[in-house]
Amino acid sequence: MAAIVPWLLCPAAFIGKNRRGWVGASLSVLPFLAILVFFSASAHLRLFPMPVRTSLHPKDLTGLFAPLVGITRRLAPLGSYHIPIAALMMGLSMLLAARRFGILAIVAVGTTLAFCRSFFGVSPLMWLALPTVCGSVIIGAGTQALLSAGPADRKWVLGGAGALAALSIVMLLLATKCFRIFAGLGDKVAELFVSTAYRYILGTVALLIIFLIARAKVRLQWLRQVVLGSAMGVDIFFGAQYMVDTIF
Repeated sequence: MAAIVPWLLCPAAFIGKNRRGWVGASLSVLPFLAILVFFSASAHLRLFPMPVRTSLHPKDLTGLFAPLVGITRRLAPLGSYHIPIAALMMGLSMLLAARRFGILAIVAVGTTLAFCRSFFGVSPLMWLALPTVCGSVIIGAGTQALLSAGPADRKWVLGGAGALAALSIVMLLLATKCFRIFAGLGDKVAELFVSTAYRYILGTVALLIIFLIARAKVRLQWLRQVVLGSAMGVDIFFGAQYMVDTIF
């Protein structure tokens, strides 16, 4: 069902694009209805694919900014990797500037339902598929924006670099706090916070390089792709390796 959700958003994206607003809004409801029908049919067949009593908890938000720590603590899978957070911020700012409030509404409704209790036999975690899909697309759009940023966009690039730098400081402070736990019981988590801080620092350096390129009023598209792609590649490769080793 989670794999089908992205395809169910295609009618709203393509058919309702150049029509009246109510057409696109009606088609956007299709994934929600499909999830309800799927779990209703599954219950009728005595098939329960996901636990219906499991929902998101505020502590699961830790995985949004520190996914390695979230995986270690067996928190719900929330968020992506570290450096793409800057691309997510860039994509969200683009959506707000373009007034694409419909996409933000889907994200908000899906996230809210994931924190609520189960109803109609639907697992709350299933609703998380909707903001996850939308967030992935927003990150992709934000990444493209970073690669194409011009002199007028350099403040947004600098803002993303500042956000990653602030997150790196927060992670180092949390690491210091964990290192102070009695008998070294928090050392493992502290090392993960330090590793997370290094990734945010790497992303900060990559965005500062892109900022300098944009400020110099030159494109150098290939250099931007190498810098940002290398930083994200390192983040994803080592992050995914740790997550797979931890889960399996």
